Amino acid sequence: MSETPRPPLPDHLSVDPRSPHHDAAACEHDIGIRFNGKERHDVEEYCISEGWIRVPAGKTLDRKGRPLLIKLKGAVEAFYKD
Repeated sequence: MSETPRPPLPDHLSVDPRSPHHDAAACEHDIGIRFNGKERHDVEEYCISEGWIRVPAGKTLDRKGRPLLIKLKGAVEAFYKD
């Protein structure tokens, strides 16, 4: 069984396909995000160089029905899960 090669993780990635920072090739693989030393499972978007992540603010929705996102600043590390 041969595994497809994983593309390098971008510095800025979003899971939203409407975003200009969406990379479909990278999103096909299981990506993990470590924020301030703890693994997060609710990250919608991240930027490693600027040191922030965007996560949903509870169950709050915007007027178009999408989750309302908040930006958290700190140390961000992205990696592929095995």
